[in-house]
Amino acid sequence: MKIKKRVYVGLLGGSLLFLISAILLLWYLMVNHNIVLSQVILIALTIIVAGLFVVFGTGIIAIIIMIFKSKSIPSLEILTKTVSDILFPITLMVGRFLGVQKEKILSSYIEVNNFLVMAKKLVLPGEQIMILAPHCLQNADCPFKITINIENCRECGKCKIGELKKLAREYNAVLKVATGGTLARKFIKEVKPKGIIAIACERDLVSGIQDTGSLPVVGILNNRPFGPCYNTDVDLELVKNALIAFKKGG
Repeated sequence: MKIKKRVYVGLLGGSLLFLISAILLLWYLMVNHNIVLSQVILIALTIIVAGLFVVFGTGIIAIIIMIFKSKSIPSLEILTKTVSDILFPITLMVGRFLGVQKEKILSSYIEVNNFLVMAKKLVLPGEQIMILAPHCLQNADCPFKITINIENCRECGKCKIGELKKLAREYNAVLKVATGGTLARKFIKEVKPKGIIAIACERDLVSGIQDTGSLPVVGILNNRPFGPCYNTDVDLELVKNALIAFKKGG
């Protein structure tokens, strides 16, 4: 089932309201103490609340506008990412309070991220695109170690690594298979890609997207027919579409 982008965007707005409400509650408590220090704190809190409302509100509205127009606003890209990253932990808390499953929030976050990345309409040569796949895509019984050298894959068809190799060759992209975040960061540092197509579970994708900063990352959720981290699968059509989008500018 496709996750709606509005889930995360709505929770972003709810997180902003929660944050402002918490500050206003503190402001109310300070109002009831008629001392000079309280008045000073009251003024400071008022300024902070107003500033947060303007900055965070602008960031959320910018995200909505980008989604609505399917077009990035370069001058606000840093602001939107900063606002999203700051409010992200609060969105999880608000979502939990509202009974929204964590995986649904993470998936919606990934959808919003992917949409904003594609809205930039980047045009990248294949060698600047890295496909970053998790080791659990490899068949668990395969004796060949592919994290050291992807060419060790024999393309036997028992898992999707061989098909990913073919896609990487077709689009002249770089394919890497990582066992975790540390190795993934090592690959990014070595390859220095301008765009990444990352395949992983919700938690690892969100963590990776946030860790890469301004580097554009398109997240593709893996399928887990046997549970997490074991003989996982991926929709190759989604990977191909992301490659085409990066090479042709969306």
